[in-house]
Amino acid sequence: MHAAVVTAHETPPVYAEHPEPVARGEHEMVVDVLAAGLHHLTRAKADGTHYSAAGVFPLVPGADGVVRDPSGRLRYAVLDDTRHGTFAERTVIDVRRSVVLPDDVDPVRIAAAMNPGMSSWVALRRRVTFRAGQRVLVLGATGNAGRMAVQIAKRFGAAQVLAAGRDTARLGTLPGLGADRALTFDEIAAAADVDVVLDFVWGAPAADAMLALLTARADRSAPLTWIQIGSMAGEAAPVPSAVLRAARLRIVGSGIGSVPPRDFIEELPELAKAVTGGAIEVRARAVPLAQVTRAWSETTGERLVLVP
Repeated sequence: MHAAVVTAHETPPVYAEHPEPVARGEHEMVVDVLAAGLHHLTRAKADGTHYSAAGVFPLVPGADGVVRDPSGRLRYAVLDDTRHGTFAERTVIDVRRSVVLPDDVDPVRIAAAMNPGMSSWVALRRRVTFRAGQRVLVLGATGNAGRMAVQIAKRFGAAQVLAAGRDTARLGTLPGLGADRALTFDEIAAAADVDVVLDFVWGAPAADAMLALLTARADRSAPLTWIQIGSMAGEAAPVPSAVLRAARLRIVGSGIGSVPPRDFIEELPELAKAVTGGAIEVRARAVPLAQVTRAWSETTGERLVLVP
């Protein structure tokens, strides 16, 4: 069997022969992989920068994917603590961490969308009591996950969605996806009175944005929930102590650990339905698994999906 194999944190995966996976647990099964997204999470787990990285080599990366089970059914499956991921011709899944998909879905589309879409979907469902009519700021809205967050917030009934990012060209496309206003980071004070921030950025830019928002807020006693999801600008943010004392600010994280696995799994069917039904725009490009080394470091506005 062929797979993408990582032998050290500092090196990208290479396409190589790898032993066949073996199902050992009661709920495990060997499946054929049809499509697996090359997500930021997958890279971070492999290079050791994600807090859930195992650090055991060799490993096959790939945190999720669309697979075909032994009975011929299509499934979207999530893998967590494993050395044998979805960047392979076959892998092992825990059937309890999967959902059955319709036979006519596009595996590449599903593989591209579920991981980035899940980040904001689960944050709004499970980390905050979000109500229709609330206002949302998406910080880092020009990436794949941020673009989907704009659409998901609108789908959940947000009265206003403001989208902030650095890429002005990509910002210009966000009103077409439901953003009521697109902002650069220099204009972030215009979002001062939102109720929820979905933060895919963190680092110093997030801390600066937090201070600008709270300084311009009309009513600092009004609750603001800041949901930390991604850290594209840095793992640490120098948050001034004053923002915690001078405003009714609550900072929470959303990710592996802060959300129980069962909660993620319970949200998968509805998200999959939204993606397959075309309710969420997905930018995906299929890449042969044999080209994984080149694709690993490629920068693109599309979500790359590896296809064995």
